[in-house]
Amino acid sequence: DGMNVLFIVVDDLRPVLGCYGDKLVKSPNIDQLASQSIVFSNAYAQQAVCAPSRVSFLTGRRPDTTRLYDFYSYWRVHAGNYSTMPQYFKENGYVTLSVGKVFHPGVSSNYSDDYPYSWSSPPFHPSTEKYENDKTCRGKDGKLYANLVCPVDVTEMPSGTLPDIQSTEEAIRLLNIMKTNKQKFFLAVGYHKPHIPLRYPQEFLKLYPLENITLAPDPWVPEKLPSVAYNPWTDIRQRDDVKALNVSFPYGPLPDDFQRQIRQSYYAAVSYLDMQVGLLLSALDDVGLSNSTIVVFTADHGWSLGEHGEWAKYSNFDVATRVPLMFYVPGMTTSSASQGERVFPYLDPFSHVLGLVPQGRRKKVVELVSLFSTLAELAGLQVPPVCPETSFDVALCTEGASIVRYFNASEDKVKEEDKHDDTYGCFNEERVAFSQYPRPADTPQWNSDKPKLKDIRIMGYSMRTIDYRCTVWVQFNPDNFSANFQDVHAGELYMVETDPNQDYNIYNNTLHGCCFKKVLG
Repeated sequence: DGMNVLFIVVDDLRPVLGCYGDKLVKSPNIDQLASQSIVFSNAYAQQAVCAPSRVSFLTGRRPDTTRLYDFYSYWRVHAGNYSTMPQYFKENGYVTLSVGKVFHPGVSSNYSDDYPYSWSSPPFHPSTEKYENDKTCRGKDGKLYANLVCPVDVTEMPSGTLPDIQSTEEAIRLLNIMKTNKQKFFLAVGYHKPHIPLRYPQEFLKLYPLENITLAPDPWVPEKLPSVAYNPWTDIRQRDDVKALNVSFPYGPLPDDFQRQIRQSYYAAVSYLDMQVGLLLSALDDVGLSNSTIVVFTADHGWSLGEHGEWAKYSNFDVATRVPLMFYVPGMTTSSASQGERVFPYLDPFSHVLGLVPQGRRKKVVELVSLFSTLAELAGLQVPPVCPETSFDVALCTEGASIVRYFNASEDKVKEEDKHDDTYGCFNEERVAFSQYPRPADTPQWNSDKPKLKDIRIMGYSMRTIDYRCTVWVQFNPDNFSANFQDVHAGELYMVETDPNQDYNIYNNTLHGCCFKKVLG
């Protein structure tokens, strides 16, 4: 009769999770989900900023097809009347529900989170979301500020709660209704944290004593990084605590002790998120639906924590584009639990150090744009057709192939012929992830992180294979959405094996023609 779907998407979460090998973080509930799931260790977003990434994976189209690189257009009007993943489930008899931040709110989802196309009832937004950027962070002087680093006493917060706590409560309420009504559902739950401000219950700080927090392994701006590639983290500069540091634009750097505090609070926010995920999955057990519900867990993009002297997202580096991605499919990724047996008992992040390992780890390079076709296949729906080369007038098609075939471990082997056939780069690696990022100019500007469409002059097209990341920054015309690959402003090439942190750009001292041809292809 088809499985239910619980689709969990997190804002700005890079894979700092125990199940991804992070030794510092406490994430027992997400790790427990991973222990029953197929986990993809090389999954990438198509653009490292909220609205473009979300519209891309929810429609199954790349940013050049949604024509959304900023926050200010609605694809159905501006690009094409594309069906979305929840819309497809809805048209196939599912009750589709949205809680928290799933679509990016505002113009880019028609001020309605694409309701009624995508959802069976109006999406839920936590009532306390509106206080996110208010002065709710108590400073050392006892006054309230709008800080970046913002551990809080939840009882002092407006309504005595926080948005993600409200989202979990609402999602649990909906699960109970679905169980009572015996309705097949697609429930999307969007969590805010660890998006800035890093505002979370202060008790999570004690999981991460400051003396255990290191700086990024490469906290400097790489010598050969083209200036067009650098993102000057303007959003965090606007927070009161960062403003007070008076750091120079565009490269900073932030003082070491403050860098540690940001990293500490990011980790604390991840453990707070883990608690919410744990409560939600435990409720899935409570209503007896863990055996009949597919659970997907992912993020819209990553977030730099000081690597390359950068903070926030807004770049093509792995730290900004790589995301966690896991699929729990009862009977497929794990044998079905017997009646009454709990699959997801709640684990307290303050007391559980489990060291659970993923049920299956997949190294294949995959993209979020594949989510639509993958979920359709897992749910037993007809997989939407592959889009033709130009698909502005095609309502239902996807630009990301289903990755269900990689659930089978034997398919995951990187075959020898996929590897290098010369020193640098014409690799035949079959799986490639494409990301892109727009810039207004060749050097960092105040609007470099989030240029509006009309101000975009350069597009950085980036290709990640298992062996390398190659990026070309080319001239872009926002009037007709065209990139001119004859006019290359800069390039980047990083070899994963010798340079996993992407610090040594070898684009200029290699025969990078092939990497270039691949990006064009």
